[in-house]
This record gives sequence, C-alpha cells and structure tokens, in this order.
Amino acid sequence: MSFAISDKLYDEMQKQGITQRELAKRMNKRPSEVAKWLSGQHNFTINTLVDISFAIGVDLINVCK
Repeated sequence: MSFAISDKLYDEMQKQGITQRELAKRMNKRPSEVAKWLSGQHNFTINTLVDISFAIGVDLINVCK
C-alpha cells in the first residue's frame, strides 16, 4: 500500500507540476522528507496522509480501496 500511495502522490505532483521542493515548502517540511515519501518505503501516518492530501488537493487515503 505504501508504494500505491507513493505512486499516487508522484502522479498527482506530476499532473499539477508540483516539485518536491514546492510540496515541502507547502507543508513546512524538508525536501528530503518528501523524497522519502516518494520512495515508497515510508510508513505514513494518517496525519501525514491528511496533511499531504490538503497540500495537493487530492485524497490519498482512498487510493487503497
């Protein structure tokens, strides 16, 4: 599921033209943290998923239905 979430996040970032640096800035995080998310090996918390979803305007939690 982590890979599916990472893939969805990457696809949405590509569609919207959002860079890792821009997403990090929107969320007050370091770009290295966003890179970890995109690797597919990060254990997301619900809070992190909600924060990312708000930052990009896409529901990432439903990707695993």
